[in-house]
Amino acid sequence: MAKVAREMVVKAGVDIDKLVDLLVKNASAELTTFYYYTILRANLIGLAGEGVKEIAETARIEDRNHFEALVPRIYELGGKLPDCMKEFHDISACPPANLPKNPSDVEGILKVLAEAERCAVRGYTEICNMTAGKDHRTYDLVLAILNEEIEHESWFSEFLGEGPSGHFMRRGETSPFVSKFLR
Repeated sequence: MAKVAREMVVKAGVDIDKLVDLLVKNASAELTTFYYYTILRANLIGLAGEGVKEIAETARIEDRNHFEALVPRIYELGGKLPDCMKEFHDISACPPANLPKNPSDVEGILKVLAEAERCAVRGYTEICNMTAGKDHRTYDLVLAILNEEIEHESWFSEFLGEGPSGHFMRRGETSPFVSKFLR
């Protein structure tokens, strides 16, 4: 644990226990989403599915990166991950991104993907609001994740025909906002 880092966050008026709890729950959401997106991506087949597969894969890899970036901050603030993977899964900040009943329903898969991203955007916005101007390191990390989650939602939203977002799929680059936390 980084004692002074934790001390400064508490001194700034952040409820450290709530913050660590939210970080752990969002780390769980990232790791479980990585798992569920693996299943969703595998079922994106046929003409319609193949067009979405690469974007789902980018979001999947970036969610794993988000998990990897969150873990050090959790421990710096005196938190820890649960010892049991099932317990970790069950505390996720977001519900499971389960495969729809019809696994060949590409639009259904897109809706699951979009809703998972919307949950992430809500969760990271809450943490940004909690840490803005008080916990600079957590805020910077979570803002970087939020930027990527907003892009993910935009990609899936466009495929659902909900309107243009102005975002483009990244070619050959993953986690452009979060990568500085992965070094």
